[in-house]
Amino acid sequence: MARLLVIEDNPANLELMTYLLHAFGHQTLTADDGEAGLALAEAGGVDLIVCDIHLPRLDGYAVAKRLKAHPALCRLPLVEVTALAMVGDRDKVLAAGFDGYIAKPIEPKTFVAEVDAFLAVHMRSAGAPEIAAVTDAPAPARVGGVHVLVVDDSPTNRELAKASLEPSGYRVTLALSVDQALTVLAGEAVDLIVSDLHMPDADGLALLTAVRGNPRLAGTPFLMVSASLWGERDRQRALAQGATAFLQRPVDPQQWLAEVAACLATKEA
Repeated sequence: MARLLVIEDNPANLELMTYLLHAFGHQTLTADDGEAGLALAEAGGVDLIVCDIHLPRLDGYAVAKRLKAHPALCRLPLVEVTALAMVGDRDKVLAAGFDGYIAKPIEPKTFVAEVDAFLAVHMRSAGAPEIAAVTDAPAPARVGGVHVLVVDDSPTNRELAKASLEPSGYRVTLALSVDQALTVLAGEAVDLIVSDLHMPDADGLALLTAVRGNPRLAGTPFLMVSASLWGERDRQRALAQGATAFLQRPVDPQQWLAEVAACLATKEA
């Protein structure tokens, strides 16, 4: 595993990249402007830098120029992650000193493997090289038509769940609140509910109570997910109120698939 520096001023992009890197075992440092990023790099202990182009104070091109002129940092892998899409942009990035280029929006199922390609083999994450094999594999016959409702107020978490499940054949519906989830459930049948625990207004436990109290929905498997520091306490509360299973974040794609399959198996049993 490696220690990576991510320089990105967009909070959503930064959250997504660091979430994915952590899920596969990497450590991360973060900065939201070029000057702060350079300061962290110069402090040492970084194995690779992921950097955006459009940054406040000092843009990505200037960051690359200063890093490549630094005697102790010039060999540090520097990977550009940007939404630039004009003809010649990639050549410009490489000419500026970047060792590689990953286009935005990043693809969650391949991002870690793309970053790992710039690291020495012994620093690569154990799971990332297997992502494509897991998520691109043909879906088992029993998965076809299985409908999963994912409830989470975080756009990043919703998209990660969708990116993990859909390539394996699951039909995924997203809801950003308990009220929205209950509206979906009133009109559609689902095979599994995956819900975040901590959400504003009504939380995952409120949704669980509503589901278990509805005769039509009571038997639906319910997977509760949380990133809380109080993981064991949350797990006990969720299971005591009728959750089928409890999953602690961060979660990699393999874990999603395994937990979903296990919950569905309880319904079949």
